[in-house]
Amino acid sequence: MATIKKRGDSYSIRVSCGYNSKGKQMIQSMTWKPEDGMTTKQIEKEVNRQAVMFEEACNKGYQSKAIKFEVFAEQWFEEYAKPNLRNTTYERMLQLRGRIYPALGHMRMDKITPRQIQAFVNSLSREGANERTGKPLAPKTIRHNLSFVSDVFSYAVKMGVVTDNPCSKVTLPKNYQAEKKIYTPEQVQKFLTLLNNEPLKYRTFFNLMIFSGFRRGEMLGLEWKDVDFENNIISVRRTSNYTCKKGTYTDTTKTKKSQRTLKFPQEIMDMLREYKDEQDMQALKCGDKWVDTDRLYTKWNGLPMQNGTPYFWLGEFCEKHDLPFYGLHSFRHLFASLLVNQGVDIVTVSGALGHSTVSTTSNIYCHMLEEAQAKVSEAVSAALDFSGNKKEPGGE
Repeated sequence: MATIKKRGDSYSIRVSCGYNSKGKQMIQSMTWKPEDGMTTKQIEKEVNRQAVMFEEACNKGYQSKAIKFEVFAEQWFEEYAKPNLRNTTYERMLQLRGRIYPALGHMRMDKITPRQIQAFVNSLSREGANERTGKPLAPKTIRHNLSFVSDVFSYAVKMGVVTDNPCSKVTLPKNYQAEKKIYTPEQVQKFLTLLNNEPLKYRTFFNLMIFSGFRRGEMLGLEWKDVDFENNIISVRRTSNYTCKKGTYTDTTKTKKSQRTLKFPQEIMDMLREYKDEQDMQALKCGDKWVDTDRLYTKWNGLPMQNGTPYFWLGEFCEKHDLPFYGLHSFRHLFASLLVNQGVDIVTVSGALGHSTVSTTSNIYCHMLEEAQAKVSEAVSAALDFSGNKKEPGGE
């Protein structure tokens, strides 16, 4: 409820708008001054009317053009981000506040210019921007920062707080993305051979990743009902994710096209059958302590495996066997590269990876596609040289 205080010949009207990310109460205020000649009764009636109008405007979050970026961004989190974004995206946005608010949070929404946002973005690509490594932030992280600011402004435009989005005029630094690190065929063969001496759980996990290109969350979200042993196919229908606030939880796939079905070699399916039998035995040993989640990859008691477990296991495995450690996502890149090098068309590759559009696949793997196309041209040239330049018997 608005509070009214008389100060000299004017009135101060204050409204509480909740709390910011640091727990500090956010107060909006306005000053109203009676016109000359108004009676006491008229003043009392009008100041109360002004207070009601101001409070209604504050409750909607559109109280004035003078609202600061941090205040409006917190309203955006509550009104838009929380009900509409995926939990992982929402959590990432929350983490970005620590860098964005000190730079822009204190500034009025209607006063922030493209040059100020450009200066902020440019600062992220300078040495020292990453406090942990002392290097510039990764191009992807810089994009996330700009996307957060842009999303807040886009919402502000819709809500009538500002007339345009200054982020539309901002240019991202050139994306000097390092070439994706992918295991060579020889390294993969060594990896698979060494894997034969490891627990069946991890043998199946990494064989499946190599033969499917599934994302980590998709792998951990697999349930036995998704495995069709009769037709040797496995379907992706959900993901298993983690945030600090929610812990491990089940979510929908990244996009609708991420829900897909792939066929697997018989050897992989036989390995999965063996693993299913092993898990069933573990459930019997645990008795009442076993939690039936139907997940393929679980803790000792049947609860879903933590998202970091395969990553840390792989790191220790690579270190033990003197193999390079490229992370879990490298197996997805490996899968894509194997398909491209075998001449599989881009539409099929995109579908197998579960990308929302073919252009996404083309953008990520453009270098691989260019190399594959070059090989095609070389093959055609070689064939033409062989047939066209072959000398006739007796010719010069």
